[in-house]
Amino acid sequence: MPEPDRGRPPLVLAVCCLSVLLVSLDTTILNVALPSIQQDLHCSVAGLQWTLDAYTIVLASLLICAGSTADRVGRRRVFQLGLVLFTVGSALCSLAPALNWLIVFRMAQALGGCMLTPVAMAVIANAFPRPSERARAIGVWGGVVGISMAAGPILGGVLVQIAGWRSVFWLNVPIGLAALVLAALYVPESRAPRPRRVDPVGQLLVIAALGTLTYAVIEAPGRGWTSPVIVGCLIAAAGALAGLVPYERRRDEPLIDPRLFRSASFSGATVMAICAFIALGGFLFANALHLQGDLGLSPLDAGVRLLPMAVLCLLCPPLSGRMVGSRGPRVPLLIAGAGITAGGALAVPATRSGDGTGILLYAAYALFGLGFGFVNAPITDTAVSGLPRAQAGVAAAIAATSRQVGAALGIAMSGAVIAAGTRPAVWWIIVGCGLAILALGILTSGPWAAHMAGDGGNADGGQPPGRAEPLHEMRNERPGSNGSKVPSVKDSR
Repeated sequence: MPEPDRGRPPLVLAVCCLSVLLVSLDTTILNVALPSIQQDLHCSVAGLQWTLDAYTIVLASLLICAGSTADRVGRRRVFQLGLVLFTVGSALCSLAPALNWLIVFRMAQALGGCMLTPVAMAVIANAFPRPSERARAIGVWGGVVGISMAAGPILGGVLVQIAGWRSVFWLNVPIGLAALVLAALYVPESRAPRPRRVDPVGQLLVIAALGTLTYAVIEAPGRGWTSPVIVGCLIAAAGALAGLVPYERRRDEPLIDPRLFRSASFSGATVMAICAFIALGGFLFANALHLQGDLGLSPLDAGVRLLPMAVLCLLCPPLSGRMVGSRGPRVPLLIAGAGITAGGALAVPATRSGDGTGILLYAAYALFGLGFGFVNAPITDTAVSGLPRAQAGVAAAIAATSRQVGAALGIAMSGAVIAAGTRPAVWWIIVGCGLAILALGILTSGPWAAHMAGDGGNADGGQPPGRAEPLHEMRNERPGSNGSKVPSVKDSR
């Protein structure tokens, strides 16, 4: 095969945008299809949870590992493998004869998905060496995520209503094949000059902790919290986490360096990422069951009801990024926390009334979309500003993993609450997540966090502590986790 054309960066960007469209569109489309899957495959609420969380757990566990592997063996090679696995996994999901097979095929999808998002960012950084061009490219790439959030509910509703739930997986096949062909033609191979070493023990401990904890939360309503299996899973999760911390501290190049969490800003950003995506995972899952199960709406009507949330998730991130770049993360974090809190609180009376067209329901969706649309840019800024610039990429990678962990826990918790017959508690969990973001937003962007920001400086094994530059005050470039350069929020304005 001839060497890919290095003179066409826009085509490289198009390939990367197709990959992120695959991964991000899959989530919003599938939520609309959940009631149809439940009816066709005769599965419980826990079964629906596993169709989502089997994917999310694999993705969360392997994101960092996939990025470092691509740096070592070649980014184009890993990117193409990810496209193949995701496309084949999607085709197999559409053919799944039973729930167990669907869950297995979703895990195959996730194995491909974890190779797409982090590797695509590195490919873009390599294709656009000039900071200004790279900032615009990443802005386009990030905008595709917002488009998928806005289009997903409607597109999913149309597909499910016309052709059934299996059609949401058919959509991935032509997109994946097109991206695979374009990647072979136009994406050049690249590697990091000094890739990180593999950490198999740390990787296994992360998978064990996430898997056993999620299993316990999902299965506890049916088995009972005191059953031997659930207690054993909780003990295993605690043991894996307890073993992970001292093991990673002893490694020169750990998968996740516990010393990074000495920074108050970084720790706060990690918790806020988990809270935000607990809220999102629970919100989408609970609303899919409420709109189609309780109210009896069609998949398309359910997608239309979610439009206020989806549109604001599309429009708010650029505004949030500009505010972070000009004024810092505090105001966007306060807007995010207040919006998520208000959206969850309004959902309590809105869903209790049983009116699918009530103003309270639309207001709840709009406020939640406003809050979630503002949350990602300040979380990334807060995570990075608490550490030296040399660790900015590592911070962003852990923040991305935290988002997936939060999504998995949000689906597990909301499903457990629904299975227990206390659905209003889902909205109060979302309210609690919003209040946590509010409180942490104040703490991590205030004088106390600035005073503590240097504490993560020792994580590199000898650098003296000192305050890291906030992201909005950095120069045009900051190092990525793979050794490449990626632009700061200021560049993307």
